Amino acid sequence: MNVIFQIQGGLGKSVAGTAVLKAIKKKYSKANIIVVTEHPQVFINNPNTNRVLQSHQTNGLYKTYIDKKDVKVFFADPYHHTDFITEEKHLIAIWCEMYGLEYNGEMPEIFLSKGEKEYFSQFYKLDKPIMAIQPNGGALGQPLKYSWTRDIPASVVNHVINYFKSDYAIVHIKREDQLIYENTIGAMDDWRSIAIMLTMSSKRFLIDSSSMHIATALNLPSVVGWIGTNPKVFGYEMHQNIVANDFTKEINIEHNAYSKNLLFEDISTFPYNSFDEVFNVEEIINNLK
Repeated sequence: MNVIFQIQGGLGKSVAGTAVLKAIKKKYSKANIIVVTEHPQVFINNPNTNRVLQSHQTNGLYKTYIDKKDVKVFFADPYHHTDFITEEKHLIAIWCEMYGLEYNGEMPEIFLSKGEKEYFSQFYKLDKPIMAIQPNGGALGQPLKYSWTRDIPASVVNHVINYFKSDYAIVHIKREDQLIYENTIGAMDDWRSIAIMLTMSSKRFLIDSSSMHIATALNLPSVVGWIGTNPKVFGYEMHQNIVANDFTKEINIEHNAYSKNLLFEDISTFPYNSFDEVFNVEEIINNLK
């Protein structure tokens, strides 16, 4: 039997999808499992798949794996499920349920090779313990440099940096077009090198983005800030999930259709009177300590 599992979305979603892949493998242990994703590097060395295709490399997929074959295709998007829209269950549980898979708390996983670890770790041998931060999310080319629904306000980030800068080398995970913070070091190369940096870090301050899912896959408890997205749906209990304060300003968002707000929201819909109202900074610092 061929089982085709296609993931639509960004890097973090593909990392979360490795948990679903594990549930697929448990149910279809003898199947030939093909993963289709925008981020095939996530599945390098993953023992639960037989082949990984990038989304634009699917020419001949039907003829090779579907036509006159015993096949199951898992292509439905959990973002369209009622339980996701109403925020009733975790993304991975919803995903498994959609595909008729038994969910037993499977977690994301990535597999880093010894060669990768040896090569990239030499670039992060710093004179202080590492504190990794990712205050902003989104892939390169996103139209917004700051989205209030999940990005940490700069005033909060600077407060955290200033508190820990004397004792930690603060490595900043960011897009090339995002804000550069003083007293930080930019993370290098691709996300697999960032994953290795995370394994070398002593503290991690992250958001609902790829690094949070990667830290989860590597069993690295972190402090995670949440504003417009819900840790019940996207988060993991292993982390210290710091939820933003209640909105202090009434907003009217009419473009959001099935969501309370979009993942990328312009500052014009910012639901607070000031950035200082978003988080209790001392709570973040105390959890990082």
